[in-house]
Amino acid sequence: MNRTAINPTDWSKQFGFNQGELLENPSKLLLLSGQVSIDDDGRPQHAGDMEAQVGLALDNIEAAAKEAGMTLSNVVRVTIFTTDIDAMFRANAGFVERFKKAGITPAQTMIGIDRLALPDLMVELEATLAS
Repeated sequence: MNRTAINPTDWSKQFGFNQGELLENPSKLLLLSGQVSIDDDGRPQHAGDMEAQVGLALDNIEAAAKEAGMTLSNVVRVTIFTTDIDAMFRANAGFVERFKKAGITPAQTMIGIDRLALPDLMVELEATLAS
């Protein structure tokens, strides 16, 4: 698969993401439901700690990617649903660093919402992966 960053302007680069990803000839496409900070039994983890919730949600994306024969480097788009945009911006450095270590800057959108499915959850990450 050939992957090309699409950035009509450069403002998004300071936040660690591309405005678009052009994919040519992908052979696999994985569309993930929103991943949250829950354990293997579906119990919310890290109440009140945005950075830890983001980390566990990313771990869950990574685990799903592995099951599909992919890695975090295959993420091409992330949609962030959050109940606290300011806290998510504060946690953004760790979020961006995970993708930077994977060698990518995927397209992303952040959406502020009133609440998620479970009251203690502050962030849900929906991802698209391709290879």
